[in-house]
Amino acid sequence: MSLSGKSALIVGGGTGIGLAIAEGLAAAGATVGIAGRRFEVLEKAAEASSDEIHCHSVDVSDRESVTALINWADKTLGKVDILVNAAGINIKKRSMAEMVPEEWDKVMLINATGGYNLMYTVLPQMRERKDGLIINISSISGKRASSLGGIAYCASKFAMTALGTAAGNEEAANGIRITNVYPGEVETPILDQRPNPVSAEHRARILQPEDFRELIVSICNLPARAHVPELIIKPSFQEYT
Repeated sequence: MSLSGKSALIVGGGTGIGLAIAEGLAAAGATVGIAGRRFEVLEKAAEASSDEIHCHSVDVSDRESVTALINWADKTLGKVDILVNAAGINIKKRSMAEMVPEEWDKVMLINATGGYNLMYTVLPQMRERKDGLIINISSISGKRASSLGGIAYCASKFAMTALGTAAGNEEAANGIRITNVYPGEVETPILDQRPNPVSAEHRARILQPEDFRELIVSICNLPARAHVPELIIKPSFQEYT
């Protein structure tokens, strides 16, 4: 499979799932850019890659910052054929009783509004070309609310589910496909925000970032007539409830 001639922008691409996807797309021949809050993390990831990866910092909660990112991508990558939104956060105090309103705002602003900002800014160029693929890396918490994800995280991921589904229905006539991916537990830096420490044994049992690499590359390689609206992937032992 080859993505030669295609360009991909992966937001949240400095670590975890986003980085694994970026490396997979670059290896498949795409021109790849990664973005995130910490430029030093992005730069380190790009330097360690065996393929060329460009990088640019962004705050997805800030619309001016997102506009600057897409303008940079247009100049550096040529255009944005594929947008992967893998940016997201969680907090340690996850119950309604413990969480303060400011923490709710922070999670919703990055996870939900951040996704909207990215899609709103990149969609015009995709509409003009009548082609484009957007992949939102959500969470199984966007399908089934649970105490593990917490109030704010689950709410933000349910919002992301609705955003991707509704926008995908609207944009289908423009040749644009939107895919929501719902991972179960994954060994990524977001585990460090769990209320209780996660053991090394548990981290080894759950999904690893590289498990998403070929999966997303395969979706990107599908012909324009084929659309995967949503996909759930979880550790084999994890219940789907």
